[in-house]
Amino acid sequence: MSDTLITELNEGVMTLTLNRPDVFNSFNQEMGRAFQAALDEAAQNEAVRCVVLTGAGRAFCAGQDLKEVTSEHSPGFKVIVEETYNRSIRRICDMEKPVVAAVNGVAAGAGANIALACDFVVAKSSVKFIQAFANIGLIPDSGGTYWLPRLVGMARAKALTMLGTPLPAAEAEEIGLIHHAVEEEDFDEAVRTLASKLAHMPTRGLGLTKKALHAAMTHDLNSQLKLELDLQFEAAETDDYAEGVQAFLEKRKPQFKGT
Repeated sequence: MSDTLITELNEGVMTLTLNRPDVFNSFNQEMGRAFQAALDEAAQNEAVRCVVLTGAGRAFCAGQDLKEVTSEHSPGFKVIVEETYNRSIRRICDMEKPVVAAVNGVAAGAGANIALACDFVVAKSSVKFIQAFANIGLIPDSGGTYWLPRLVGMARAKALTMLGTPLPAAEAEEIGLIHHAVEEEDFDEAVRTLASKLAHMPTRGLGLTKKALHAAMTHDLNSQLKLELDLQFEAAETDDYAEGVQAFLEKRKPQFKGT
């Protein structure tokens, strides 16, 4: 197991902590592989009902470690983008469990876009999100050009990506880019409360909801109605649906098991 990533499972919540604080948790290939392996474990482990992604030290993630890119042994941009980032983004988006980005410090470049690929983004109010690619002559990757226009519209997406202006967390919440910006003293509790709530909800139903919402970005209405029908049938076959209905009839709080 790589020491570039710390994993902890507690009461249904798996916390993944990017652990290269000396370089603001910027990714190298080793951390990318460890991250993907942890996401695979979270997806397959029935005890995991919510995933939280955060960073060690003062940063969430500063994107790519440029020393790796520029070293004489660098595998090159194409390999790095596909193997470190694209594979990670696909795992986050395809996971049928909720994923929370707990953005504890700066989120720049690919680090910002990894956060945006998560289902919920909770950030300290002091945090800034930076699409730093233009500052070194690159384009946004890691899904940035996919998520940004859909979340905040084309005009804002162009301004954020082409000007590279840092976006404070409070403004990011205001324009709908993230779920919630909270004061530093409230941050840990806000993340715990959200993750615990998600971990006690009907996990399969949440996963199917996530799947439907992602598909809606490319489907026409008829295709989406068909998908909703199929996924609703799946949801209705779960133990949690049966428990939810029974709890409603008995006027009690449901005890969901995630199955």
